[in-house]
Amino acid sequence: MTLSNEQLENIQKYASIYLPVSDIALLIDVHADELRDEIRNRSTPASIAYHKGKVVSRVTLHNQEMQLAKVGSPAAIENARRNLMDMEDDE
Repeated sequence: MTLSNEQLENIQKYASIYLPVSDIALLIDVHADELRDEIRNRSTPASIAYHKGKVVSRVTLHNQEMQLAKVGSPAAIENARRNLMDMEDDE
């Protein structure tokens, strides 16, 4: 699948707000199943844009969670601990 730079930028933008693939496909005028196939293949520009969008937002959420943990939020402390465990499992 060949996508324009604008479509790739939109994939990243929409993925960063956790929009479902079917909605992203509709907004960028491609078939949802084709976009899903592209995203599953981790080496395609669409997949890279999609996953980068998700990760950028995850970074923001992790930063906010860590700030809350530092001021003593029990839920944030538990989430930060879980994030650390996930990080260590991925090493």
